[in-house]
Amino acid sequence: MIEAAVFDVGRVLYQWRLGALIEKLTDDAAEFDHLLAEVITEEWHFQHDAGRPLAEMLPERIGQFPQAERFLTAYATRFNETIPGPVPGSLEIVRELHEAGVPLHAITNFGAEFWAAFRPTAPIFDLFDDIVVSGEEKLVKPDPAIFALAARRFGHAPAAMLFIDDNLANVESARACGWHAHRFEDAPGLRADLVARGLLPR
Repeated sequence: MIEAAVFDVGRVLYQWRLGALIEKLTDDAAEFDHLLAEVITEEWHFQHDAGRPLAEMLPERIGQFPQAERFLTAYATRFNETIPGPVPGSLEIVRELHEAGVPLHAITNFGAEFWAAFRPTAPIFDLFDDIVVSGEEKLVKPDPAIFALAARRFGHAPAAMLFIDDNLANVESARACGWHAHRFEDAPGLRADLVARGLLPR
């Protein structure tokens, strides 16, 4: 029996796209493509998710790409603009689960500094009992260690929790750790699964 729902944040609850910020800073399509492919990449950003501080990342990257300094500075100071808004329908599902009495938790790959800036803008997380943030713990999905930490923190057995994430590697890791899991594609698909599992009414 599933006792709790555990959400990813980026691309499940909230949209996330580095280009949403960069497109505000340049009208040059070639420059835009270069920045996202070579400079401000998701792979490089992942270092902050894993716990590396911006104070180390930024000077190093500016040294590698001095012509991109203004873009890298904007990345560090305007990160919330990479989050255009909620994923359609997802926050409504969170509220419905809360109203149904389902405990809510989250495991997110999110840099500690960026989380500190974003969390106050998102009151939906007031409904969550606990949130494991990778940058604070210096553990990232899909590492099984972050799921073990979350299980200890959340107070439910893995087999009693449903983990919801858009990333297949994270979903497969959770399942290997004994969790139920749903690979998120859109809110209607998630809602149908929650209904089938008895977590939301038909």
